[in-house]
Amino acid sequence: MVASDLDRTLIYSSAALALTMPDENAPRLLCVEVHEAKPLSFMTEAAGRLLVELADSARFMPVTTRTRKQYRRISLPGRQPRYAICANGGHLLVDGHTDHDWNAEMRRRLADGSAPLEEIRAHLAATADPAWLRKERVAEDLFAYLVVDRERLPAGWVKELADWAEPRGWTVSLQGRKIYAVPKPLRKSAALAEVIRRAGVEQVLAAGDSLLDADLLMAADSGWSPGHGELADSGWTAPHITALGTVGVAAGEEILRRMLVAVSGDEIAA
Repeated sequence: MVASDLDRTLIYSSAALALTMPDENAPRLLCVEVHEAKPLSFMTEAAGRLLVELADSARFMPVTTRTRKQYRRISLPGRQPRYAICANGGHLLVDGHTDHDWNAEMRRRLADGSAPLEEIRAHLAATADPAWLRKERVAEDLFAYLVVDRERLPAGWVKELADWAEPRGWTVSLQGRKIYAVPKPLRKSAALAEVIRRAGVEQVLAAGDSLLDADLLMAADSGWSPGHGELADSGWTAPHITALGTVGVAAGEEILRRMLVAVSGDEIAA
């Protein structure tokens, strides 16, 4: 099974494309998400072809912090995955449908293992400055996130929030313009373990770029992280994870290329 994060790993917003290269050297892009009649997320055309081939060779499973509604806006090339993990593990989709039993199980785990969402939201409201805060959101009644102006965000604010959240059983992650506060029991690897149990998977390949992907990568047999994002910035690594030097949308293409090599054992044409 191939389990991969989406945003800033395989697909990229217009803002994230700035990580890539000068416009004149940009690769041809494939739009994979439209929101409010505007193209929102992209991958290279070559990455699209690689994903189709990969999905024909292995079980491909998207693993995302996006809500189910946000995930369903994405139209990846190739066959629809049998499984998809949304809300950082809080929801498991099977053939596109929500597995309500799994969601109930995760909510039971959250009730026992972390401070309540209301306490976290109250702290965010009390400490976030309207000068740089753009939006405050709750995702699936499971976790909270802020959309911020990165240029105005004070240095050290995210670390202060993380230090406050840690003893309360929450993880803080800064990804682009979003600051996530996620309860620690809500993990991508928890839902991955459930899929492994159901599907009888013997080997897992994984990819991700953020702190919220670290547990997913640790649960895999091998994996890759791009040259940008929280994991790259912090120098996070593990013996079975390859930290790539490639950044931006080109990193998504390289990750898929390497995954296909690992699955097929064959070299891939450019």
